[in-house]
Amino acid sequence: MEPDRQVSDSKRPETAAHGLAVKIITISWADLADALVPILIVSGIAIWLAVHFTQPGPPRTLTMSAGPPGSTFAIDADRFKVILARSGITLHVLPSQGSLQNLERLHTPHAGVALALVQSATSLPGGHRSARRRAERLVSLGSMFYEPLAIFYRGPRLQRLAELRGERIAIGKPGSGTRALAVTLLKANGIVGGRATRLLGLEGAAARAALLAGRVQAIFLTGDSTPPSVIVKMLHTPGIRLFAFTQANAYVRRFPYLHKVSIPAGTFDLARDEPRHRITLLAPAVELLAHANLRPALCDLIIQAAERIYGQANVLHAARVFPNTATYRYPLDRAAARYYKTGDRSFLYRYLPFWLASLCKRLAVVMVPVIVVLIPGLLYLPQLYSWRVRSRIHRRYAELMALERASLQPLTPERRLALLDRLHAIERAVILRRIPGSHAEQLYQLRERIRFVREILARP
Repeated sequence: MEPDRQVSDSKRPETAAHGLAVKIITISWADLADALVPILIVSGIAIWLAVHFTQPGPPRTLTMSAGPPGSTFAIDADRFKVILARSGITLHVLPSQGSLQNLERLHTPHAGVALALVQSATSLPGGHRSARRRAERLVSLGSMFYEPLAIFYRGPRLQRLAELRGERIAIGKPGSGTRALAVTLLKANGIVGGRATRLLGLEGAAARAALLAGRVQAIFLTGDSTPPSVIVKMLHTPGIRLFAFTQANAYVRRFPYLHKVSIPAGTFDLARDEPRHRITLLAPAVELLAHANLRPALCDLIIQAAERIYGQANVLHAARVFPNTATYRYPLDRAAARYYKTGDRSFLYRYLPFWLASLCKRLAVVMVPVIVVLIPGLLYLPQLYSWRVRSRIHRRYAELMALERASLQPLTPERRLALLDRLHAIERAVILRRIPGSHAEQLYQLRERIRFVREILARP
C-alpha cells in the first residue's frame, strides 16, 4: 500500500499543474520596469547634477560706473551702452567723480556696479581695509587706452619734479585719478602737502586759469583736461612750459603701471611745429575692471565692444594697439586672457545671436549626461530586459538541482512528499509568472526539467 500511496501523491502535483495555463505574453512589463527604472534613476541624477552645476544664463542687464558728465569715461560708457544693446544687453551708466569712486563702487557689493573704467594708478586709501580684502574679487578685462599726464609750470625749465618743493601746485579734485597719480609722483620726489608745499584741488579750466594768473606754480592735468587744442594753447602762452620727464625710464621701472609716451615734434600742430622737439610724457593706462564672476560670454562681448571703441589710431598710439594686456594691476580675467590669445569668440557666439548662443551652450551641458548615460542605457535596455527574464528561469534551475541532489539521499515518505510539494510550488510559480513569448522555448525546457525531477522523486 505504501508504494501506491507514494505514486498517488506524486501524481497529485502534476495533475494540479495541468489545470493551470501557461501565461505567455509579448512583453513582461515587470521585467521591463526592473531594467528601465535604474537607467532612468541614474540618468535623472546625472541630468540634475548637470543642471545644478550649470550656471544660469548671462544677465541681460549690467551697470557701469563711468565718470563726470561729458568726460571721456562717460562718453565711452555711452558707446559701450549702444554696442551692447545690439546684442540684447542693457547697460545702465552711472555718473561718478572719477576713477576712485568707480573703484569704490566695484568694491561695494550693494552698489550693484559690474563694470568700471579705472586709471591704473588709482588705489583705495588706507581706511578701506575691508574693501581691499574684497579686491581679489575684481578682475581686469585689459587696458583700454593711455591717459597721459601733462604738467605745466611757470618759470625756468625744470629737470625734476623735486624742484617744485615749496610751491603751490594744483593736483586735481579729491577722488580723481589725476590727484591720485600726482600725489604718488610727488611723494616719490619727497614732496607732501603741508605749509611748505600747498597742494590745491583745482583741475581743468580752473587750474589753467590759476596758472595763468600766477596763483599756482604748476598744474597736473590728465584725460579730458588735456586735449591737443589746450596743450597747443598752453605751449603758445609766454612763460608756460610743459614738463618733460627726463627720468621717464626710472619712473616706469618704479611704477609698472606707467608707460612712456613719446610726442614727436609737430604732433599737435604741423604748421607751427608744436611741439618743436620730441617730448616724453608719462601715461597710466585705463583699465576696464569687473567682478570675478563675470560670465565668459559677457566678457567676450564687452571686449569686442572695446575693440570697436579703442582700436582706432590717435596721436598717442597706432591702430589696434588697444585694448591689450600690457598693464593690469588686478588679475586678468581667464576668459579675457583666452580672448586676447585666440582673438575670437567661441563658435556659438560667433554665428548665433547672443541669447540663442547662451541657451544652446547651457542645453549642451544638459545633453552631456543624456548622451553619456541615458542613450547608452536605452541601447542596452533589450539586453538588460532579456537578462532579467533569463535570470528568473535560471534561478528555478538552481532550485531544481537542489531538489535533485536531495533525492539522492535516503527519503522517508514524509520527506519525499515535502520535496514533491516544493517541486509543485516551483512549477506553479513558473506557470503563473508571465513569460514573454521570446523566451517560451526556455520556459518549456524548464518544465521538461521539472517533469524529469518529478519522475526521480516518484520512484520508490
